[in-house]
Amino acid sequence: MTSVPSVLVLADGTTFEGYAAGHLPAEGFTTGEFVFNTALSGYQEVITDPSYAGQIIAFTYPHIGNYGVTPLDDEAAHPWCRGIVVRDLSPVPSNWRSAGPLEGFLRQHRIPAIVGIDTRRLTRHLRAHGALPGAFGHGELDVVSSAAAGALGTDGTDLVSQVSVTEAYFRGEGDLHVVALDYGIKTTMVQQLASRFRLTVVPSSTSAQEVLDLRPDGVFLSNGPGDPAALSDNVAVVGSLIGTVPIFGICLGHQLLSTALGGSTYKLPFGHHGSNHPVQDLTTRRIEITAQNHNYAVSPDSLSRGVVSHINLNDGVIEGVSAAAERCFSVQYHPEAGPGPHDARYLFDRFETLLRTGALESI
Repeated sequence: MTSVPSVLVLADGTTFEGYAAGHLPAEGFTTGEFVFNTALSGYQEVITDPSYAGQIIAFTYPHIGNYGVTPLDDEAAHPWCRGIVVRDLSPVPSNWRSAGPLEGFLRQHRIPAIVGIDTRRLTRHLRAHGALPGAFGHGELDVVSSAAAGALGTDGTDLVSQVSVTEAYFRGEGDLHVVALDYGIKTTMVQQLASRFRLTVVPSSTSAQEVLDLRPDGVFLSNGPGDPAALSDNVAVVGSLIGTVPIFGICLGHQLLSTALGGSTYKLPFGHHGSNHPVQDLTTRRIEITAQNHNYAVSPDSLSRGVVSHINLNDGVIEGVSAAAERCFSVQYHPEAGPGPHDARYLFDRFETLLRTGALESI
């Protein structure tokens, strides 16, 4: 970690002072949409989640990096976030799994960081004013401020085409074949699916007919970044698949499926990012603690087909939908839980039951 001063400026002019860490961009700054994550651990999985493309992650937990990093915890080949904000970055990792320090990982992947920030103040500001674009860096204040003023959020932006694979790949074995549309799929999702099915992961640009030509027993819609309202072509593909093959969607996949079922989406003030969100499964009445990472949600009462299956107990946000007659369901949160509690991994079993019986049943 350097002793180089760094400054963080939000689009509304709010300013924070700290020190530069990780990669030092030649421009002297990085821009993105600032969001805060409330997870107590799992920082590497958070940083490498492709759903954070276009965003800068502020960690509310004060000590980050204390157990180092390991390739086993990567959720993608490299991070897609624009940077991270940390109160205290540990310079000395202590864990038997550690392959090195977090700052070395950030430098390797050219991810800037700013440390020494009052993340409590930053979090309170984002809670009050919503996720804001901005900039941070070691450049002069006027340079960073100018970059912050011109920074863009995620509204209306297709980030999926940036993070999706360009060629199909294959994982797992089994008698059932699942095709996963990659909108920014996490490694833990692939692992959960591949442990149950023969899996083909295809680019987000794959057409409905190309998916059906692979003769899947089911289709999986992955997580991903950005505004679902900017993905009309992807919604059209999902709409063409509904009713022809069973479908399970997660996060962005949930938003796309819900839109194809007649729903609409809106942007939450500051999103849900963390590993401690209580959700109720309305089918079983069971309450589970979930991992979440999304800035957009399905609008209440907007579905023309299907029903709400899960709700967030903090704020009532729709966390799941299902359409039994059309053999499809989805959840807004992350049942693969990388990082996070494993309360919701039963949903992958529910998907397998759907493929084997043709009916949506509780597990």
